Amino acid sequence: MAGIYIHVPFCRKKCHYCDFYRTTGIEKKAQFLEALKREILLRPDFLEGEAVQTIYWGGGTPSVLSPDEIAEILELLNSHFRMESGQEITLEANPDDVSASYLNHLRQAGINRLSLGIQSLDDQELKLMNRRHSAASAVSSVEEAYRAGFRDISIDLIFGIPGQTTAKWKETLHQTLQWPVNHLSAYHLTYHKGTLFDQWLKKGTIREISEEESISQFEELISMTTRAGFEQYEISNFARNEACSRHNTGYWQGKKYLGLGPSAHSYNGISRSWNVAHLERYVSAVLSGKPAITAEILSEKDRLNDYIITGIRTQWGISLPKIREEYGAEVADNITREIRRLEDRSLVQFRNGTVTLTRGGIMISDQITRDLILE
Repeated sequence: MAGIYIHVPFCRKKCHYCDFYRTTGIEKKAQFLEALKREILLRPDFLEGEAVQTIYWGGGTPSVLSPDEIAEILELLNSHFRMESGQEITLEANPDDVSASYLNHLRQAGINRLSLGIQSLDDQELKLMNRRHSAASAVSSVEEAYRAGFRDISIDLIFGIPGQTTAKWKETLHQTLQWPVNHLSAYHLTYHKGTLFDQWLKKGTIREISEEESISQFEELISMTTRAGFEQYEISNFARNEACSRHNTGYWQGKKYLGLGPSAHSYNGISRSWNVAHLERYVSAVLSGKPAITAEILSEKDRLNDYIITGIRTQWGISLPKIREEYGAEVADNITREIRRLEDRSLVQFRNGTVTLTRGGIMISDQITRDLILE
């Protein structure tokens, strides 16, 4: 099974922390859509006939598109790719975009899963991050989505925001966990190079929260979601009633996916490739019939490291028998020795050949990953 990711690069405002490719040039939306349709026509063979199980509209802000525009793209995908019944079709949306009418038309267009970029329920934090919605509109967006018939609703939150206390974070969590949502993605703020937050940090305009505060907020995240009936199936992702993101799970389990749109990445098990991260160059190249794509063939070490990096983050972990079968006994034995050392420190669980992180291991997952991958 495979997935399709569509990158919609438009944002009405640029968030101060975001390093995804995006542009405020929404007046170029028609050109983008023309190129996106053309790219679909140019790349029907990438997935080699595998059935498409998930479609994910990310960005940027996909909710700047109209339901009719979304429906037209989905119809084109349906006519050029083999689609599996019961697909998961997700759209990321900004709370300010989701009126009752818009949501009803989204469902008619074929969207059956909504991912709302809430980020915070504190107006000061939202203003600092340059989000264009308020806490009140965030609450309203969830209520409107549920009234419109969406039963597969995910929300995104950010913690570790400058000035944020554990008490403030707990207030946001407490409120969101009362909502009729079945999925939560929560990420610690990262100061990506080139973002305004990174520049402010270097100038001393803002300060990172302490490591102790970061750990406290993450521990509250795990504890509060668990009490609310959510399962932490990946370090930053929590699902209730087994409503894991099927699309993102495909990434972590090494399934093929095709990325469409500027900066979108693709993977076919042998190579990784990505479109140029520039709207005008993307449009020009695609419309000329030669998409601006960079690709790299993955070595055996690359494939193994990818498997470890993605798998160790999830509840499914990594399989030593699989590593032994695909990469050989010597590689498997070396990794097993490192795993035994981690197990002695209660950082991983090793059961029936499968390795998963303990709660202590989750707290230092980056270090564990570095210990396990091949240099």
